[in-house]
Amino acid sequence: MTLIRPRPPESLLGQEGFDTATPVQPAHDLLAWMRATFIDEDAPLLNEDHAHLRSARLGALWCAVPNARQGNAVVGMCETTAFMGNRWAKARFQQQIVGWFGFMPHFLLTFDAGFADQCDDATFCSLVEHELYHAGQAKDAWGAPRFSKTTGEPVFEIRGHDVEEFVGVVARYGVGAAAGQTASLVAAANRSPIICEAEIAGACGTCGGRIA
Repeated sequence: MTLIRPRPPESLLGQEGFDTATPVQPAHDLLAWMRATFIDEDAPLLNEDHAHLRSARLGALWCAVPNARQGNAVVGMCETTAFMGNRWAKARFQQQIVGWFGFMPHFLLTFDAGFADQCDDATFCSLVEHELYHAGQAKDAWGAPRFSKTTGEPVFEIRGHDVEEFVGVVARYGVGAAAGQTASLVAAANRSPIICEAEIAGACGTCGGRIA
């Protein structure tokens, strides 16, 4: 089966901020493409690291409003739909999300429409997978995946990066002294990519935020 990469709607392209009446739009075709490309068991670019998302409720959005963090463009973001606020604010939020998708997703993934339209296929795939990696499954005290005792389904949470280290530490003391899975990352970087080369010319809005 040939999967066609979804594109943002024309109404979101070439816009500046809120110049369009609907700068945020649900991306149902993108959501279907993500599942069919990376998550489903017969996906052509199957990644078993996302297997827990087969039972997750996902929502995807295109956005025409520019976003940035610390001077860097934000082109993708993964969030949970847990809402902190008063009951009326929560009711407005839930009404909007359910109006878009017909349900409350476990994770909401938002992508910059302009960037998604212009980047090459490899970069788009790596951006989407980066956000999917943030849509994680919680682990117990022993590092095993957590499942709900009532439903048996995975317990979901925002996942941080595998590697958090300074380049200077590796340069001065070597990979063996680095934190976490830095050595694994270096080893992966020294091998040819499984899919293909790609470059993300932007930042992830989930990165640097509070990790649940």
